[in-house]
Amino acid sequence: MKSMTGYGKGEVGNGERTCTVELKAVNHRFCDIGIKLPRVLICLEDDIRKTISKDVARGKIDVFVSYTSNAAEDVKISVNTAVADEYYKSLMTLKERYSMTDNITLNMLSRAPEVIAAESSTMDENVLSQVKELVVNATKEAVKNFTLMREKEGETLKADMLKKVECIAANVALISKRAPLVSESYKQRLEEKLAEYMQTSEDKARLLTEVMIFADRCCIDEELTRLSSHIAQFGAICKETVPVGKKLDFLVQEMLRETNTIGSKSNDLEITQLVVDNKNEIEKLREQIQNIE
Repeated sequence: MKSMTGYGKGEVGNGERTCTVELKAVNHRFCDIGIKLPRVLICLEDDIRKTISKDVARGKIDVFVSYTSNAAEDVKISVNTAVADEYYKSLMTLKERYSMTDNITLNMLSRAPEVIAAESSTMDENVLSQVKELVVNATKEAVKNFTLMREKEGETLKADMLKKVECIAANVALISKRAPLVSESYKQRLEEKLAEYMQTSEDKARLLTEVMIFADRCCIDEELTRLSSHIAQFGAICKETVPVGKKLDFLVQEMLRETNTIGSKSNDLEITQLVVDNKNEIEKLREQIQNIE
């Protein structure tokens, strides 16, 4: 079981070039991957996305990629002579206007903004292949560390959720024990009403209605059986190695539905209190499941 939140970092270099990839994720219904990377690596975005998608099924993942290079072939120096010409003319104008004797030097022009610029050169096929290998390997390393953190947090969440399910199961056992007593109480009350009606009324339709109400109210066996089944399924699903967040979310909704039905059918203070306790635990489960992949 994996949490949807986590962080992972991977860095790979070959001496001249280094790539760093960082992953950060929060909860999301689907797999939403947003990638920020240098312009020179734009062509590798799809490779990064595919590498991450192999191991991540759900979550909003922000990916940050940085790339540095000391290789001579990766750098291009450009000189903007048009800008340099304008700077030279402007300096000459100032020199003449103020009768200055200083010489205009190469050092002055080279330091002027936008005269000389360093930029990444276009990668040839061989260089691009090397850089792609660095980026993909750094991404794999980041995903590995990211997954380890998510698995660790997922196991913590699983342990806590199973404790809550144990609490729910214990309450269900108490309800199952209490239910026959409630049924017996209803039975006695019904017998008293039947005896009263037999003496004072011949309204058979009313008697039939009382019987139907009794049958509907006092019998919660089906709900208890289904709820027990859901509890068992919850434990089994938690053992699966595939993403289980959506399964658990649906199962908990069903657990809540059966619990609500038990509460509405059973007119008993003790069972009502147990139902309230279970609803509280189920709501906590629903919140935690939102963090599960």
